[in-house]
Amino acid sequence: MDYEITPEDVKTMFDRGVGFAFLDVREPWEYQAAHIEGSTHIPMGDVPNRAHQELDPDAHIVVVCHHGVRSLNVTNWPRQQGFENVQSMRGGIDTWSRTGTGRCQRIEQSALSSQHSVHDESRD
Repeated sequence: MDYEITPEDVKTMFDRGVGFAFLDVREPWEYQAAHIEGSTHIPMGDVPNRAHQELDPDAHIVVVCHHGVRSLNVTNWPRQQGFENVQSMRGGIDTWSRTGTGRCQRIEQSALSSQHSVHDESRD
């Protein structure tokens, strides 16, 4: 299995009902600002301590960050621990949301301090 997967390939898997899990490795404030619905959030630095408790080693896991750099770095660690089906999504959540490939929920910056309105970027 390749270390990277394109957002288009992830979207195809989703559309075909292929089971996989999103692992978001960004910092909490980044995840709060925008995230892929249904993703599991484990910040990059916490992955070694939490992966075995929160992730299925047999599952296909797509790791995502902002631009794909951190997720590619994180992909190596689980693979060394026996998680064989882990891939980094090339381009990260930025490419995922900008290309219209998939759904991304973003909390409006002006709402962070007040009502936390959610903006569905798939409708842009």
